[in-house]
Amino acid sequence: MIQLKQYKYSIIPGIGSVILYVLFAYFSKRSDFLNLLLLYSGLFYCAWRIIKATNSNFWILAGIGVFFRLLFLPAIPNLSQDFYRFLWDGRLLLQGVNPYLFTPEQLQQGTSTALSLTSLNSISEYQDLIVGMGELNASHYSNYPPINQLCFAIAALFGKGSILGSVIALRVIIITADIGTLYFGKKLLEKLNLPVKNIFWHFLNPFIIIELTGNLHFEGVMLFFVVSSLYLLHEKKWFWAAVLMGVSVSVKLLPLLFLPLLFKHLLLNQNKLTEPELSGGADTLQVRKMVLFYAVTLITVALTFAPFLSAAFISNFAATISLWFQNFEFNASVYYIIRWIGYQTVGWNIIETVGKILPLIVITLILCLAFFRRNTTTQQLITAILLAVSFYFLLATTVHPWYIATPLLLSVFTRYKFPIIWSFMVLFSYSAYGVEGFSENLGLVAIEYFAVIGVALWEMKNNKHFKHTFKI
Repeated sequence: MIQLKQYKYSIIPGIGSVILYVLFAYFSKRSDFLNLLLLYSGLFYCAWRIIKATNSNFWILAGIGVFFRLLFLPAIPNLSQDFYRFLWDGRLLLQGVNPYLFTPEQLQQGTSTALSLTSLNSISEYQDLIVGMGELNASHYSNYPPINQLCFAIAALFGKGSILGSVIALRVIIITADIGTLYFGKKLLEKLNLPVKNIFWHFLNPFIIIELTGNLHFEGVMLFFVVSSLYLLHEKKWFWAAVLMGVSVSVKLLPLLFLPLLFKHLLLNQNKLTEPELSGGADTLQVRKMVLFYAVTLITVALTFAPFLSAAFISNFAATISLWFQNFEFNASVYYIIRWIGYQTVGWNIIETVGKILPLIVITLILCLAFFRRNTTTQQLITAILLAVSFYFLLATTVHPWYIATPLLLSVFTRYKFPIIWSFMVLFSYSAYGVEGFSENLGLVAIEYFAVIGVALWEMKNNKHFKHTFKI
């Protein structure tokens, strides 16, 4: 029986966390950056104290993490307005309308015949949703993949026309996914002979609780499918690993970057083969397994997209995705330096040109990691994925805070901890949302990336195994 006095030193930081989370969820505004920074810093300190005071007891920390998430259950997100678009897409689906074919603005203005005015009025609180998502979001086509859309439709169904009801439904889905990530993360850490407590740098991290549970971003659902896929791949259950990897792509497109990195792992995996595999010939078997893994993954993705496929869908979806590379700018690092050089040399913003070049550089870097690095063991594979995702975000033109959830989770299975620093420093990006409107503080952006890149380089320099992994 657990003795309460054994964990008495976790009670004060636990109560402190409850108070700070309630203040964050119900009384904070995105425009009050100083308040956000103070609350966020306090929550990080409390999380560290709780983990230390409980001696990393798995079940105690798991229960605390779930409880903190439940504090947000009836809260309307206050740091992001994206959820309004989630609810809009979900309610369109329940009306039988393909959300990829029409912008909210088109439907509201009657420039599309997809919905009559009567049908549009049947979408509960549709005006509030359009106003809530903002003019920029309402003027673009949806870019959320099909499994994400399924979650939106479930929320619309169970929300029964209420914004708050739909928010609670979305939150339950995300919390459930986080619990699944905790489960498979623990199992994978045990298989890799790594400390199980590592998973709480993700599960108990205030960044994860606020950005995923609080602000309703679906990186958490994607990461559940990713970590469960990696666990099954480690266990050599490659078919279901491929299915889950495909599903993760259909939540968020980011895992597409992982696929080239799996090449060596599938082809040259150092795990012992079973007797049936030996009898079939190792080389032939590994090649066949690799081909089938990619085939199953891509077929899974194709099947989830199939109900929405049309020429208009492909055109609209591609156009919306390209906006992230050639139009939008937020919390970037290397790109902002390139942009400054552009202003000095040609006198204008060169994002449209740079937005076409940077993805090619990212692809080149990923292929180098795929073919010139040892990715045979599961830990080497996850490390390669972490480095690839980090390179991608460092070269991206837009890095929203919730994007960092991916490198943060991957880091718990590796020797690198710079994403933990990143999960704190990324809050600096919220300084852009002031009372008088949007204006990025490039000084704070620079501090964020100097800290993250500095820690990352220090870890690579002191990692004795790093230089030995770049061999064919």
